Amino acid sequence: MAFRVSNILTLKLLKEKQAGLLIPLTNNIKETVRFSRQKHWDPKFKWMRRAKVIKVDLPNFREDLDSISEEEVRSRLKERGILPRAPYRETSMFVSCTGGVFEPYVPPEGDGKVSPITAQGAKQKLQFLEKKSKTMMAIRKVRQFDEDFDSPRFLKEAEAIYKKMHECMVSQDLDEIQKYVTEKAYPEVTHNLESKTIRWKFLENVELPYIVHARWTDVITKENIFCQITVRFHSKQCLAIYDRFGRLMHGSEILAKDVLEYIVFEKHLSNEYGLWRVHAKIIPDWLPPKEPAKITFIKPKEPIVEDITAKDSVGEKVLLDEQPPKIEGKPDNVVSA
Repeated sequence: MAFRVSNILTLKLLKEKQAGLLIPLTNNIKETVRFSRQKHWDPKFKWMRRAKVIKVDLPNFREDLDSISEEEVRSRLKERGILPRAPYRETSMFVSCTGGVFEPYVPPEGDGKVSPITAQGAKQKLQFLEKKSKTMMAIRKVRQFDEDFDSPRFLKEAEAIYKKMHECMVSQDLDEIQKYVTEKAYPEVTHNLESKTIRWKFLENVELPYIVHARWTDVITKENIFCQITVRFHSKQCLAIYDRFGRLMHGSEILAKDVLEYIVFEKHLSNEYGLWRVHAKIIPDWLPPKEPAKITFIKPKEPIVEDITAKDSVGEKVLLDEQPPKIEGKPDNVVSA
């Protein structure tokens, strides 16, 4: 009987939520029972429970990296499958053309107009022969890289490049023109081509083109060699430039003119795939400046001033407010007396 009463009192104490020593003890027992029952009874699902947890090896952020040798750093990166950092190097640069014309040719004054029979023309020929030795040495340097170089064949190629460059300017093909001009000449050739219509024709040669100047130089290293050849073109051409409104700015499509030009062609001799391209045009100092082209502007709007007077049939001015009423069947421009 006493044992039964003690059991009933114990159950009542457990049911009552009073502060005491037995409540936390019983809570811990329930939690251990509850968590122990969550484990699956079938051991074949152990690998699935293990796959839910991923072990990550965190780096030691407090480690002093300066005290570690390069070999240890390399081995750690190799363990993690990370490529070692490449040493700092400057960006590689390819020089495809020179920045200007070295030893530019100085055209004689009055070239193309002075006859070689006169004293001035004979003097020009003599000066040309004196400078020809350096030109021949430069052409010999070109033949060291290009054994098949021949002056007459080069002049035909130069004339074709000259024509192709102008045809690309007419069609405004900025991608194709890069094959015929260098990176230095590209902005100069394509400048102010937008919103323009160009008509250009090459009619004939007044004089056959010929080489007047040739020089070579090395850039950065002695093996990196560039060559420049100046060709004299004396031809008959037609040029007309129209603005965005179709108005003629310069030249004429009918009138042909004689054109004398000194075009510099450049080639990267050290480059096996180098090409002859237009590099610059020599404009002599004694040449008179050209007239600037006519530029069109938007005409400003004039302020509209209302005319408050009108003339009657006699010619006297009458205020608009005092005009007689309009008669039906009568035109507007007729004012009754």
